Amino acid sequence: MSNRLKVTAVSGSYKIPSRTTAVIEELTQRLGKQIPIDLHLIELSNIASDLVASFNPADLPIGVQNDIKAIENADLLIVATPVYRASYTGLFKHLFDLVNYESLFDVPVLLAATGGSERHALIIDHELRPLFSFFQALTLPVGVYGTEADFVNYKVNNPILSARIDLAIERALPLLKHRELVKPDLATHAASVKLATA
Repeated sequence: MSNRLKVTAVSGSYKIPSRTTAVIEELTQRLGKQIPIDLHLIELSNIASDLVASFNPADLPIGVQNDIKAIENADLLIVATPVYRASYTGLFKHLFDLVNYESLFDVPVLLAATGGSERHALIIDHELRPLFSFFQALTLPVGVYGTEADFVNYKVNNPILSARIDLAIERALPLLKHRELVKPDLATHAASVKLATA
């Protein structure tokens, strides 16, 4: 196993520049200062038109297929979405509809979101955690939520949000440093499930 953590970060924003992407950048930069990482960044604003070209991953452009593979093979996912009509964006959901549902077993996922006000902060627990629970991923305990007031020129400018980002990384590190980041063999897993249900 490589001694560099394979990190795939997903920004669910449709816009450039983006507060959501700014949060992703802060999280990945601060994580990279603590442990060696290989980062694959997916910005939905860059792949939107290609992503909706098909519901079959095999028919998508190769760049989007590579993004999906990066999600499926990540040691750590960092995902962030703007709040749109009280939930994650439709394009964010569509991307994860294309991800193999068995590929994220026990993969740590750090959750983040941005919204217009504090009233949408529960999106992390009410929307994002259930989505990744479906994948049987391991959502990390501390999520990050920022409002428009926390940014200046699309940069984090609130010490409270900055401290929350630091806390999310701090709480993630023991798991990332000490657990075995080896995905279960899917065939072995499927066989064990079959035996357990026989």
